[in-house]
Parts: sequence; structure tokens; C-alpha cells
Amino acid sequence: MVDIVPLSSYPSYIDLLPSIQTCNITNLPENYFLKYYLYHALTWPQLSFVAVVRPKGGYKAGGGKAGGDLSGQYPKVVGYVLAKMEEEPSDGMQHGHITSLSVMRTHRRLGIAERLMRMSQRAMAESHRANYVSLHVRVSNTAALRLYRDTLGFEVEKIESKYYADGEDAYAMRLNLQSMWLDWKAIEARDKENEKNEKTDETQDEGEAVGELGKKDDSKDQERMVKVKVGRGLGVGDLVERNESQQS
Repeated sequence: MVDIVPLSSYPSYIDLLPSIQTCNITNLPENYFLKYYLYHALTWPQLSFVAVVRPKGGYKAGGGKAGGDLSGQYPKVVGYVLAKMEEEPSDGMQHGHITSLSVMRTHRRLGIAERLMRMSQRAMAESHRANYVSLHVRVSNTAALRLYRDTLGFEVEKIESKYYADGEDAYAMRLNLQSMWLDWKAIEARDKENEKNEKTDETQDEGEAVGELGKKDDSKDQERMVKVKVGRGLGVGDLVERNESQQS
């Protein structure tokens, strides 16, 4: 089973970085030093995500170490998305950037790349209120273009000549993220309204419960008293009439 998790979800995500770097070197010609991954992980840990496969037998208690330490049992990394926020955007607009995306060949065509991208995009919008997300892709990479343009809705902004080290051109693409922004004022107002309603419901429930029980008990007692008095009266009258009729 493949799980998509934020890079920051592990107690020591630094331990996963070598596996992420291996996934990059195996699949992509654009490679980075390990410290570049560490830079992303430390600066924007919530924006980068990892696709991992859990051990077949699950995580074993003990992990080969005393005290049940699981630190040595790391899942297999089969994909990742490395993302960041532009620190000094040239257009003055807060936006994110996809630095690198890769999925191992053994786990392609499972929708992993799309899930990685969508989760990173949402994190950019919700955590940093990014106006848009940008990326570069080789003009010859038709598979990536189908994902970015046709599936995710990215648009080509321009072509950057000889962007890559081997001289190939790149499409500069971007996707608007403003529709994913959270309206915090509306959320806070809704939360306050819910709290108010909950308090009102609790007060009403407690008052009605006690009041209703009290009313029901009183009415039952009154009904019992009436029935008893009427019943006794009728019973005595019947007995008197019967006795008189028998005497006569």
C-alpha cells in the first residue's frame, strides 16, 4: 500500500532524504546535492510530500533495538515532490514553486504523481496563501505535460530557451491557487456560532429535561389523586346502593 505523507510527518525526516535523493537520481537528469533537499525540508517542511510503501509484515515492535525503538524501520520511498515558496518573487506575488517531482518506474500509472502535486498545491494555498504555483518542464517530456496541463490544469506562461544544462528548452507553467484559499474570518465566525449554539442547546436540554420531568411527575400525581378520590367515591356509593337494594 502506498501512502502519501508530508515530509515533516516523520520524527526524523532527515533519515528519508537519502532515499528521496536516490529516487531523484534514478529517474531524472536534474540532480541536486543532499544539502539542497535538507534546505527544503528545514525551510518548508509542510510543502514537500513523500510516497512510501509500508513494510509487508508491518512495523515490528522492537525494531532490532531495545525499548521498542522503530527508528531503524523506514518505509520504502517510491516517489516525492520537492516544493518551496519563492523567497523574493520577481512579480511581487506570493507563490510556490515545484522544484522536483519523481516517481519510481515500478509505481507509475497509479496516480501517485497527481496526488503528490495536489497535496503540495493545497499546502501552499492553505499554509502560505500562495497566489499560484509555478514549475518548469522539458518541452520533450510529453508524460509530464499531460499531467501538468491536461490533468492538473497548469497553463504555459512562456518558453525559456536553453533552460536545462543540456541546452533543452523548458515550458514555464503556472496554476492559480486562490480558489484553494481558506476564508479564516468565515471559519472563525462559523466556529463561534457553533459554540454559541452548543451552549444554547446544552442549557435548553438541561432546563427542559428537569422541567418536563417535574411537570410530568406533578401531573401524574394529580391524575392519581383524582382517580383515587373518584374511584373511592364511586365505590362507596355503589356499595351503599347495593346494600340498600338488598335490604329492601
